[in-house]
Amino acid sequence: MSTAMLPDLNLLPSEALKALVLAQHEQLLWRESEIEHLKLLIAKLQRMQFGRKSEKLERQIEQLELRLEDLQSRPVENASQPESKSAATASALLISAAAKPTRHPLPDHLPRQTQTHTPKESACPDCGGALSKLGEDVSEMLEYVPASFFVVRHVRPKLSCTKCDQIVQAAAPTRPIERGVAGPGLLAHVLVSKYADHLPLYRQSEIYARHGVELERSTLADWVGGSSQLLEPLIEVLRRYVVAASKLHADDTPVPVLAPGNGKTKTGRLWTYVRDDRPAGDTAAPAVWFAYSPDRKGEHPEQHLRTFRGALQADAYAGFNQLYQEDGRIQEVACWAHVRRKFYDLQQAHASPIASEALERIAALYAIEKEIRGRPPDERQQVRTTRARPLLQSLHEWFEVSLTKLSRKSETTAAIRYALGLWEALKRYCDDGRLEIDNNAAERALRVVALGRKNYLFAGSDTGGERAAAIYSLIGSAKLNGLDPEAYLSEVLTRIADHPITRIEELLPWNIAASLPPAIEPAA
Repeated sequence: MSTAMLPDLNLLPSEALKALVLAQHEQLLWRESEIEHLKLLIAKLQRMQFGRKSEKLERQIEQLELRLEDLQSRPVENASQPESKSAATASALLISAAAKPTRHPLPDHLPRQTQTHTPKESACPDCGGALSKLGEDVSEMLEYVPASFFVVRHVRPKLSCTKCDQIVQAAAPTRPIERGVAGPGLLAHVLVSKYADHLPLYRQSEIYARHGVELERSTLADWVGGSSQLLEPLIEVLRRYVVAASKLHADDTPVPVLAPGNGKTKTGRLWTYVRDDRPAGDTAAPAVWFAYSPDRKGEHPEQHLRTFRGALQADAYAGFNQLYQEDGRIQEVACWAHVRRKFYDLQQAHASPIASEALERIAALYAIEKEIRGRPPDERQQVRTTRARPLLQSLHEWFEVSLTKLSRKSETTAAIRYALGLWEALKRYCDDGRLEIDNNAAERALRVVALGRKNYLFAGSDTGGERAAAIYSLIGSAKLNGLDPEAYLSEVLTRIADHPITRIEELLPWNIAASLPPAIEPAA
């Protein structure tokens, strides 16, 4: 933690002023300490966030973020009213001595507007001599202009024949939504604002009203529904591409859904299936497909994966078990991140020596994975056989010995038994270089859903859940391929109405990536 430097008190003119500076210095130290404490606490909760089933943790993080923002945005309050100009100067000296945040250079890709400030004097104010340019000082300031609406007027002149009554006129351009006033760029903006930036439609309506454009929430909802219907053929092609892989990552998350008739909510599920073999050196495009279901019954993943054959990397959800028992077409691959999370929680709560050692042993497995990420499958498998397999064997033996020293009802025992119960599936990644050590690809895909739940709270219906799954699929796949989701959806909505259905796969993200700008990722 950075510490504010205290000015030399001997230079201050009065005892009262010295007391004031000391009081403000103590307040500044407390403020910096509180900020650092909040940062650490938020980081800890965020590591836990996607492993918990409760919404309470997300709310807690949100409140801490607001508290941190409040502390960072306000100056240190005066302990008392400064008694003189000297007091104000000392206060300024004290605050300026505090550590300042690092200022990053302004991005080169942003357009620049140059404003030249020429002196009013045309001659030297002292002697009247002529002035010649010596050089210049340049400083930059980051500015923002709100996004603006504009109207596209489609004018179609009518031409008549001078010899007969024939009238010639160009055909009206196709609209993404028939008779709709929204252009593809605006539709893409509404979709991305709702599903990627987590702005519910009523908030978007309020924002647009501030720009002088009245768009009712019902109108925006019609646009979302119309766009989703238009994109259905593309979603189906994306689904077929994802389940055609030989390895998938799978996960699910709860989604509150408004139950019809009584105004209460029920719990639906969003399932995610990720195809991404880039860590194993594969050049096939990554993609993600989301599916919605009104409950968490195992029949849903069975239906989703009815044509899939290969390895399924997932958590220990019992609903997947039936898939592994059906004629061996789907092979279970468990997730070491879930195992690690259980021991991490124990170590944080109780400083358990067994949990600490388990974390160290698991970290050694991850260190090997970091070295071989991106290498071909055969090379990855060879390294794992040589280096990871002995570590796994040693870890299994250590687990067994540790159980004999623990109470049967302890939380540590439960964590060890969880790992041993999945042991065959946990070590399977060593047998196949295409597989990963964990299921983090699926968990990353679901984060956008977890973030969105905080803002719009629930889907309006099961149909709304299905619509969300469709748009999440396209946005997630665009991001996996390094595309700006809004630019991608705008391009698709511009072309899809007139695009031949037999060539709909041409509109998948990786097939039109060359014509779109890449996404600009925020700095870490």
